Amino acid sequence: MEIDIIFLVALFLVAFIYSAVGHGGASGYLALMALFGISTIFMRASALTLNLFVSAVSFYAFYRAGHFKIKILIPFIIGSVPLAFIGARIIIDPQIFKYILGVFLIFAVARMLFSPKEKEKAVISFNFSIAIIIGAFLGFFSGLIGIGGGIILSPVLLLLGWTNVKETAAISAIFIFVNSASGLLGLISTGIHLSPNLIYWVVIAFTGGLAGAYVGSSRMSLKKLKYLLAFVLFLASIKLLFV
Repeated sequence: MEIDIIFLVALFLVAFIYSAVGHGGASGYLALMALFGISTIFMRASALTLNLFVSAVSFYAFYRAGHFKIKILIPFIIGSVPLAFIGARIIIDPQIFKYILGVFLIFAVARMLFSPKEKEKAVISFNFSIAIIIGAFLGFFSGLIGIGGGIILSPVLLLLGWTNVKETAAISAIFIFVNSASGLLGLISTGIHLSPNLIYWVVIAFTGGLAGAYVGSSRMSLKKLKYLLAFVLFLASIKLLFV
């Protein structure tokens, strides 16, 4: 069973960086899989599995640090969980999958390079119904392309001013965990395909997630590492869209 050491090192770094900002890392894992030529058959299920482990440890770190606001999370979960299950059950053409993923990766790059500044107070008051609708949209596309949705939820929360940066990280982490689980259940119901190397990926990603969660909850700057990850995601998106 061949294991690419460079891939594992990159996987550790992706898990580290994403966990530090409250994400599971699915968009990064999908980018790596695309760059290393891993079959699209394995991509969604493998990325969601890695998401479960990394987002769980990230949430725990931010929760212990006192940054979790459950009242903000609930409506997003209500809207997202059933739609993530439905999205994961939809079987799409591999080429279409690559295009959708490429667009989402470009969004992820923009999110990292142009992160909105933290607001001192809410831009608009929190709206339960709007949060459900946003959650449903994020949940559907999360299940469809195999991500947890946090890469899109985070900028939405920050732009609306409903949470600060640390609260956003905590909410995104548990949001990703729940939607990844729902998406996996949807895949299982239609037939799931996991990489034979997945156990190694889980160990490496979990280790990176542990380290990243610790760093992220202790205020260490990850600016340079974020730029490096953004470059990797950009290369992967170009490959998916144009190669």
